[in-house]
Amino acid sequence: MTDALAAPGGPTPSTPTIHGPTAAPVRHSRLSPLARHLMEMALAMVAGMLALGAARAALGGLLGLAPATPGVASLLMATDMSIGMAVWMWYRGHSGPAVGEMVLAMYVPVLVLLVPYRAGLLDGDSLMMGTHVLMVPAMVAAVLRRRAEYAVHHPNRAAPRHPWARAVAQRWPAGLALLMTADNWSSPVPLAAYTLLVLPAGYLIIGTVRRQWGVPGALRLQLAGLAGWSGLALLALLLGGAAGQWLVAFGWLAHAGWDVIHHRTGKVVPRAYAQWCGVIDAVLGITIVLALVTT
Repeated sequence: MTDALAAPGGPTPSTPTIHGPTAAPVRHSRLSPLARHLMEMALAMVAGMLALGAARAALGGLLGLAPATPGVASLLMATDMSIGMAVWMWYRGHSGPAVGEMVLAMYVPVLVLLVPYRAGLLDGDSLMMGTHVLMVPAMVAAVLRRRAEYAVHHPNRAAPRHPWARAVAQRWPAGLALLMTADNWSSPVPLAAYTLLVLPAGYLIIGTVRRQWGVPGALRLQLAGLAGWSGLALLALLLGGAAGQWLVAFGWLAHAGWDVIHHRTGKVVPRAYAQWCGVIDAVLGITIVLALVTT
């Protein structure tokens, strides 16, 4: 028995035999945990600003309230961002002090710049722009202060108790895309033919950054996509008028299908990007059609 265990090629007492199907290899993100957390929180901030800001503006319009002054608007914006980010950090399982510090990082730039604004040294646009700029280093400082906490992946605290939270979190790119394109539904407009070039260019840039061209046929497929959408843009430009705009709408809708395929395969671009891009492409394609049939 001892000889059998010690025989070359046989299992050893310290190496247990694993039965059953082999586990699939786990793909790890190329981003560091700190960069991933910063990116997630930045997107949560944008989502909070878009969702809550739009809701507040709509409510203010219904109630006939006057627009907020730049100082108040900056504080409200920081509040919207803080709520979006705090909800995401809660879902991710971060500690209360970490959430509090990150919320503080949203308000400190506003409070600092309100002093020169009130003194007449900054106008409203400079206040808003400066606030956005200073929030970035403030977030980085908050992350670096708790490097150990942000350097590890936290369990999704809300997922076991709230399946809806897991479902929303998994579809956050689609939700963000819907928020970003909300104005297109109320004011649909045709897009220029050259915008079709943005679609394949994004895939080529992201694929290059992610070093995806070692996959057989991946680069050839993306170059074929670039040639196809470039040809469609050129034809739309040559036709002009309504015919050209219909081609532009078709190009955006076709790229939504391209996004669905890449989302299912998980190749070239991250699935989150494919999900986000697919929703944006579909909305823009549909709203271009709406603009054409309503004019």
